[in-house]
Amino acid sequence: MKKILCVLLAALLLAGILAGCSKSSSNTSAVITDGETTSATTAAAYEAADQASGSSGVSSGDMAVSASFTASQSTAVANAKLIYTAELDLETTEFDSAVQQLQALTTEIGGYIQQSNVNNYGTYRSAYYTVRVPAETYRDFCDRAGELCQVDSFSESVQDISDTYYDTETRLETEKTKLARLQELLAKAEDMEDIITLESAISDSELTIEELTGTLRNYDSLVGYSTVNLYLGEVAQLSGTEKPAIGFGAQLAAALKTGWTQGIAGLRSFVLGLAANWVGWLIFLIVAAVVVLLVVRGCRRRKLRKAAKAAPDTPSAIPAPPAENGPQDGGPTPKA
Repeated sequence: MKKILCVLLAALLLAGILAGCSKSSSNTSAVITDGETTSATTAAAYEAADQASGSSGVSSGDMAVSASFTASQSTAVANAKLIYTAELDLETTEFDSAVQQLQALTTEIGGYIQQSNVNNYGTYRSAYYTVRVPAETYRDFCDRAGELCQVDSFSESVQDISDTYYDTETRLETEKTKLARLQELLAKAEDMEDIITLESAISDSELTIEELTGTLRNYDSLVGYSTVNLYLGEVAQLSGTEKPAIGFGAQLAAALKTGWTQGIAGLRSFVLGLAANWVGWLIFLIVAAVVVLLVVRGCRRRKLRKAAKAAPDTPSAIPAPPAENGPQDGGPTPKA
């Protein structure tokens, strides 16, 4: 049964090779036949083109070659699998309005925001977006986004994955053909060992087909939708615009206003920081109070110890009072 199975596999492969060769020869003969049948029409067209061109000096053959080259070049570009990625930095003085307009433009153009990050800390806000837009509207989106805001910088990269894409596609078709042949052999197999071997090969082939299909689907997503990494920054004045000349008084007033604004913003940030970490500050104050209390008690104890040590060495300044009706100068006590 193994020999029969090997013979069947060899026959199938040989049949496939012969079919491919016959298909190629038939296509070639068809092209030659079409060329022969249409040679008179082509010659007539060239003569008409020569009469229309007059003394232009361009032959009909050159025009045909040029047209053929342009058509083939356009076809090659159309069949190319290109992945476009752009980096777009924008700035605006009206942040909220710009964000709404960019989001509306993304929806209008048929795209979607894959990732967003808005930073509201500090004096000026900023936003970062990863936008996916259809490849056919990619240029339009970049141009219209530049009209909504001022463009600081723009860069793009193009990755050509045509070879990888079509190689993967060919592998997928080959694997599908292989799977179909294995299934045919499984339907004819009778020996249990051959059935187990064919089922294992079919399982591996199905897994390969699934992986190649997922790869092509990912490629189609990258080619069909271009990626625009968009950064939007809020500024007080757009870059590149000249500031009007002002006097010292106006400059001083502007500096005082800026100092007041930044001071209020700093105080607000400080208060918000305290409020956000009130548990930590409470623990710190309790620990600090305990430490201060222990230090004060230690100082008091040291003072009392020093006072106790110095007390016996100091003579008493007040004399002891004499005893009433007692003997003086050591004389005898009178009798009653």
